[in-house]
Amino acid sequence: MVKSGYSKISPIKFALSTAIIMAVIVILITLAAIWEILSGFLILISIIGDLYGRLGYTITYLGAIIGAVYVFIDTFIISIIFAWLYNKLIN
Repeated sequence: MVKSGYSKISPIKFALSTAIIMAVIVILITLAAIWEILSGFLILISIIGDLYGRLGYTITYLGAIIGAVYVFIDTFIISIIFAWLYNKLIN
Protein backbone atom coordinates (compact mmCIF):
# COMPACT_ATOMS: atom_id res chain seq x y z
CA MET A 1 0.00 0.00 0.00
CA VAL A 2 1.28 3.42 -0.97
CA LYS A 3 1.21 6.13 1.71
CA SER A 4 -1.20 8.98 1.21
CA GLY A 5 0.17 11.68 -1.07
CA TYR A 6 2.93 9.56 -2.61
CA SER A 7 2.83 7.70 -5.91
CA LYS A 8 5.05 4.95 -7.18
CA ILE A 9 7.01 5.64 -10.33
CA SER A 10 7.78 3.24 -13.12
CA PRO A 11 11.52 2.51 -12.93
CA ILE A 12 11.82 1.74 -16.66
CA LYS A 13 9.95 4.85 -17.80
CA PHE A 14 11.82 7.07 -15.36
CA ALA A 15 15.19 5.59 -16.36
CA LEU A 16 14.45 5.87 -20.06
CA SER A 17 13.37 9.50 -19.83
CA THR A 18 16.35 10.59 -17.74
CA ALA A 19 18.80 8.64 -19.91
CA ILE A 20 17.47 10.24 -23.10
CA ILE A 21 17.70 13.71 -21.60
CA MET A 22 21.28 13.17 -20.40
CA ALA A 23 22.38 11.73 -23.76
CA VAL A 24 20.96 14.74 -25.59
CA ILE A 25 22.71 17.08 -23.14
CA VAL A 26 26.07 15.38 -23.79
CA ILE A 27 25.56 15.70 -27.55
CA LEU A 28 24.66 19.39 -27.25
CA ILE A 29 27.58 20.17 -24.93
CA THR A 30 30.00 18.40 -27.26
CA LEU A 31 28.61 20.21 -30.30
CA ALA A 32 28.93 23.52 -28.45
CA ALA A 33 32.58 22.68 -27.79
CA ILE A 34 33.19 21.69 -31.43
CA TRP A 35 31.61 24.88 -32.72
CA GLU A 36 33.24 26.93 -29.93
CA ILE A 37 29.90 28.52 -29.05
CA LEU A 38 30.38 28.95 -25.31
CA SER A 39 33.59 28.59 -23.35
CA GLY A 40 31.60 27.83 -20.19
CA PHE A 41 31.17 24.24 -21.28
CA LEU A 42 34.89 23.50 -21.04
CA ILE A 43 34.56 22.33 -17.43
CA LEU A 44 31.75 19.94 -18.38
CA ILE A 45 33.73 18.69 -21.39
CA SER A 46 36.74 17.96 -19.19
CA ILE A 47 34.53 16.01 -16.74
CA ILE A 48 32.97 13.99 -19.56
CA GLY A 49 36.43 13.44 -21.04
CA ASP A 50 37.77 12.22 -17.69
CA LEU A 51 34.90 9.77 -17.33
CA TYR A 52 34.66 8.45 -20.88
CA GLY A 53 37.88 9.49 -22.63
CA ARG A 54 39.42 6.05 -22.28
CA LEU A 55 36.29 4.59 -23.83
CA GLY A 56 36.51 6.68 -27.00
CA TYR A 57 34.92 10.02 -26.13
CA THR A 58 36.53 12.95 -27.92
CA ILE A 59 35.40 16.40 -28.95
CA THR A 60 34.28 15.27 -32.40
CA TYR A 61 30.96 14.36 -33.97
CA LEU A 62 31.67 10.66 -33.47
CA GLY A 63 32.85 11.39 -29.93
CA ALA A 64 29.53 13.09 -29.20
CA ILE A 65 27.67 9.91 -30.20
CA ILE A 66 30.05 7.67 -28.25
CA GLY A 67 29.73 9.87 -25.16
CA ALA A 68 25.95 9.93 -25.49
CA VAL A 69 25.79 6.14 -25.64
CA TYR A 70 27.91 5.72 -22.50
CA VAL A 71 26.01 8.42 -20.62
CA PHE A 72 22.71 6.84 -21.68
CA ILE A 73 23.77 3.44 -20.29
CA ASP A 74 25.13 4.84 -17.03
CA THR A 75 22.16 7.14 -16.46
CA PHE A 76 19.70 4.34 -17.26
CA ILE A 77 21.25 2.04 -14.65
CA ILE A 78 21.51 4.74 -11.97
CA SER A 79 17.95 5.92 -12.62
CA ILE A 80 16.50 2.43 -12.35
CA ILE A 81 18.22 1.99 -8.99
CA PHE A 82 16.98 5.41 -7.86
CA ALA A 83 13.36 4.70 -8.88
CA TRP A 84 13.43 1.23 -7.31
CA LEU A 85 14.78 2.65 -4.04
CA TYR A 86 12.21 5.46 -4.10
CA ASN A 87 9.39 2.94 -4.55
CA LYS A 88 10.73 0.82 -1.67
CA LEU A 89 11.00 3.81 0.66
CA ILE A 90 7.45 5.05 0.15
CA ASN A 91 5.95 1.68 1.08
